[in-house]
Amino acid sequence: MRKAVTLAAIALTSTLALGAAAPAFAADASPSPSASHGPGSTEGSASLQLSASSGKPGTEVKVTVKAPKGSTALSVSSKALEDVRLSPAGDGTWTGTAKIAEVADGNYGVSLTGTAPDGGKLRATAQLTVKAETPPPAPVSSLRLSADHGRPGDKIGVTVKTAGDVKNAYVSSDAFGGRIDLKSDGHGTWTGTAVVAKDVKTGYYGVHAFAGGKEFDTVKFSTEAGGGKPDVKPVTPLKPSEHKKPKGSVNTGQAPAGPLPGAAADHA
Repeated sequence: MRKAVTLAAIALTSTLALGAAAPAFAADASPSPSASHGPGSTEGSASLQLSASSGKPGTEVKVTVKAPKGSTALSVSSKALEDVRLSPAGDGTWTGTAKIAEVADGNYGVSLTGTAPDGGKLRATAQLTVKAETPPPAPVSSLRLSADHGRPGDKIGVTVKTAGDVKNAYVSSDAFGGRIDLKSDGHGTWTGTAVVAKDVKTGYYGVHAFAGGKEFDTVKFSTEAGGGKPDVKPVTPLKPSEHKKPKGSVNTGQAPAGPLPGAAADHA
């Protein structure tokens, strides 16, 4: 009797042991969450590519997504891109085109999200650098003279173009005897005429340009003192009636005032 009970107990223990082992084996054999099939992120099964890694606002960028066939709810988003829309291209590829948004210069992340055919989450990222073009330089004031040299009395045209709203513009130079005020056309251009000073000396002078009371440029101007045409009046021949007859001439009928040289010798 004792042997029968013992055998029964052994059999029961074996059965329980096998029953417990079976569930444990099943749990080990079931697929565990992974990067490609579990309910977590499946980054390894999707990719996101941009046609350019950098660009300026307004530039078009091509977006290419690769994911398992049958993936759904694929979406690409970034603060640096405007409204990315994807279209299937076949073979697990989706493409789209977006413009770089008007954002500040810097590096921006681009994210892909979606759902895999098995319900897993698809994720991928990329980087995009936004760099606006260097803006054109701000307009600057300029000075132009009609000639870079002159003589006393020469007239020199002066043109100044100003940047921004200024109330006055003028040039100053010892070559012109001081300050020359300019007249505005109302559109940023100021003009006037400078006259080379009469007492200027030969040499080089600076012409200083001012806009709104501030000097913005200086150009070199050379002068040549004198050297002009002499102020000589032309000689006009006298008329016959204007000729004066010298006193004691033979035309008066008077004898010469004294004997001619050598006359005594001739008489002898």
